[in-house]
Amino acid sequence: MRILHTSDWHLGRAFHRVNMLDAQADFVGHLDTTVRERAVDAVVVSGDVYDRAVPPLAAVELFDDTLHRLADLGVPTVMISGNHDSARRLGVGAGLIDRAGIHLRTEPSACGTPVVIPDTFGDVAFYGLPYLEPALVKAEFEVEKAGHKAVLAAAMDRVRADLATRAPGTRSVVLAHAFVTGGEASDSERDITVGGVAAVPAGVFDGVDYVALGHLHGSQTITGRVRYSGSPLPYSFSEAEHRKSMWLVDLDADGSVTAERVDCPVPRELARIRGTLEELLDDPDLAPHEEAWVEATLTDPVRPADPMARLTERFPHTLSLVFDPERAPDDPDVSYARRLAGRSDQEIADDFVAHVRGAGPDEDEQTVLQAAFDAVRADAVVREVAP
Repeated sequence: MRILHTSDWHLGRAFHRVNMLDAQADFVGHLDTTVRERAVDAVVVSGDVYDRAVPPLAAVELFDDTLHRLADLGVPTVMISGNHDSARRLGVGAGLIDRAGIHLRTEPSACGTPVVIPDTFGDVAFYGLPYLEPALVKAEFEVEKAGHKAVLAAAMDRVRADLATRAPGTRSVVLAHAFVTGGEASDSERDITVGGVAAVPAGVFDGVDYVALGHLHGSQTITGRVRYSGSPLPYSFSEAEHRKSMWLVDLDADGSVTAERVDCPVPRELARIRGTLEELLDDPDLAPHEEAWVEATLTDPVRPADPMARLTERFPHTLSLVFDPERAPDDPDVSYARRLAGRSDQEIADDFVAHVRGAGPDEDEQTVLQAAFDAVRADAVVREVAP
């Protein structure tokens, strides 16, 4: 069976101030063409179909067009909801859409109920594990501690239990939206840390033939059977080095996997350039980036006059301007944002406590702080998807 694995479309998302809807429509056309030309037997979409719980109308219209195109192809499609989607909204009409061969899996309770697609060698069971927000699905999976590893392990127990009831030789594919250990994140993914932990080990998914992951925006291989497709388009300058693609996965009769990357059309190159304003304006080596979307980091010790206007004369598609004066780390003028870069909310809170009272929080206090952060984040999720 030939499977096309994609994820993280983020329909409705902009890239800085650039509307990406046309580029997203181009990707859908590319998906359609790939399915036709590469004899794809099934399409899997591993979450974050939309960029937010209540997407703009234009994004909904594009998704509606996508559903019609997928149905016209006559190729079964399995989709799950991601952490940016509203599972309830995305799942509206799933029963009717199912009849067109497009299977939306947005309910955590259905993790152990597969979409079964036959081929020449027998059945392939596709299990959809939508994004499982630990605080919201703890009761469903009867886990004592609300963490990503616990709920995903419980969901996979249901998958393996169902798979054990099926005919010998039944092959299996799991769709999941999660941060798996070994994956490399970018700036454009929403933080899903719970209890100080965001990642789960790949071993959670043992026992199935292929795991089609979503959430991280870079295409990457965790193991030969566990892969991220990445997003088809860039959504932050941290993705400047990404090769945007989908995975074309061949699942053989014995469950062995071979995979090939299929490149996606990208509307414009991304470039991150750094130096003083005069260096950026004069450096001949930067000529290849003059038509790119540019993030420019200026290292001038004093902020120059009209930097954006001057930069756009050479780089007309400059979208982001960052000031990072070159100073010694102990310079009192080093920015607050720079001092906080790369630090978690918990670490910032710990430092604040230490600054105020002269000693950081003890173990019990750290637990209280982490519980507060987790509660606020879970509440934000509930508010975002509330009807």
